[in-house]
Amino acid sequence: MPIMLKRAFDLLVSLVMIALLTPALLAVACLVRIRMGSPVIFTQPRSGLNGKPFLVYKFRTMTSAPSPDGSTTSDMQRLTPLGKFLRRYSLDELPQLFNVVAGDLSLVGPRPLLVEYEKLYTPEQARRNLVKPGVTGWTQIHARNSTDWDEKFRLDVWYVDNRTFWLDLRILFATIKVLRSAGITQAGNGDTRFRGST
Repeated sequence: MPIMLKRAFDLLVSLVMIALLTPALLAVACLVRIRMGSPVIFTQPRSGLNGKPFLVYKFRTMTSAPSPDGSTTSDMQRLTPLGKFLRRYSLDELPQLFNVVAGDLSLVGPRPLLVEYEKLYTPEQARRNLVKPGVTGWTQIHARNSTDWDEKFRLDVWYVDNRTFWLDLRILFATIKVLRSAGITQAGNGDTRFRGST
């Protein structure tokens, strides 16, 4: 797919979605502020095109408060009921539309993963960085938590090798269908971290 066509499509669709979803964005922001306080937006370095780091935007889903005894708690222990709801329906990902406008993300592509994973990729897995990461992707409409990392990377690389404008449209419509049913599970979320292929 021509890069300029993909960028124009990304920009047009993301701007329209931001305009249409402004009430939802404001409502979620208010809920996060009331239930969890500041900051409302969580930022984290992720790997972008060619492995270049950028800050991804998400609505905050976890509390920053320590456990009663002051010990360190896991991400899942800090995940709030509101956060679980936002993640289930990917509402926490809505601010990434602004990443698309900024040019850090595409609407469709391999999900941006933690920067620290870069040194763990095999040469084949690293090919996922040949395209701009996306808000959703081929892996997200096929993979679930039961899918291992090797399979997720295989799906990412398949997208890199087979991407077309029509495939992007297919992925977008499939994402909407999944979100309307039971929510989408995002590769790489949760307690399972990538530690390299065995």
